[in-house]
Amino acid sequence: MKRRNFIKNLALSTGSLLIADNLLAETLLPPKSKKLVILHTNDTHSNIDSFPSNHPKFPGMGDVAKRFTLIQKIRSENEHVLLLDSGDIFQGTPYFNTFNGELEMKLMSKLGYDAATMGNHDFDIGLEGFMNAKKHANFPFVCSNYNFSKTVLANETKLYHIFKKGGIKIGVFGIGVELNGLVPKDKYGETLYKDPIETANSMAQLLTDLGCKVIICLSHLGYDYEDKARISDLVLAKETANIHLILGGHTHTFLDKPTVLNNANNQQVLINQVGWAGVNLGRIDIDIDKGILKSSTLEVK
Repeated sequence: MKRRNFIKNLALSTGSLLIADNLLAETLLPPKSKKLVILHTNDTHSNIDSFPSNHPKFPGMGDVAKRFTLIQKIRSENEHVLLLDSGDIFQGTPYFNTFNGELEMKLMSKLGYDAATMGNHDFDIGLEGFMNAKKHANFPFVCSNYNFSKTVLANETKLYHIFKKGGIKIGVFGIGVELNGLVPKDKYGETLYKDPIETANSMAQLLTDLGCKVIICLSHLGYDYEDKARISDLVLAKETANIHLILGGHTHTFLDKPTVLNNANNQQVLINQVGWAGVNLGRIDIDIDKGILKSSTLEVK
């Protein structure tokens, strides 16, 4: 397949996506390793155990141990896998109130998360509380539009992280929701909030310049709002460039399939979100050779 004949558009059909020319080329991975699998969660909210078997919406779903088994099976079948989370790890069950976030971090480390961003509820025990819990995480937190330089979290998070899988660079950065009016001031202190659109454009351009062929935004802005002026994942997608995947959170949105929109450069970007409480695991498969990206939502039960 020559580059000039490579897939030119990203189109949604029967659960598969055709990925844009500027994202991937067939020569980026060696012949034996041409698939990248991206797994993602959001808004797990300290749900460790499964919901009761008689739960009206999620009977027997959401168990961390079952998620671990599912992830390990996928890893055993695929060479290049990334596991990402889009925030609101904390708050929602007595586990959080009892262990102050330490258990969630330990379990995410056991599951092998590669990176996460912070959601508004991850501030619920304050910056020092988050820092203490984070000591049990062996993966980075990417928080691009929260400036923690005047707080105890200075140098505790990263603006972005670059992974190398099968010879290609994958850039991951995080965009969080406005904290003012949503989180008590004493919980986030002197954290400075940076414009999400400007920050996302800056991060995506930087990662492009650094040679990343796949650029992922872990967003905790929310999928969409009635007030269209409010910044959401859909607004972010339309007003930015160079981002290929927006993996969202905050609004607990269950998407049957990812949304595909044109960005500021009229190139297509994929947006996905998989509900809440860990009942689903999002999966996105990128086939480098064929230029086909498949997505699926896997129930954890």
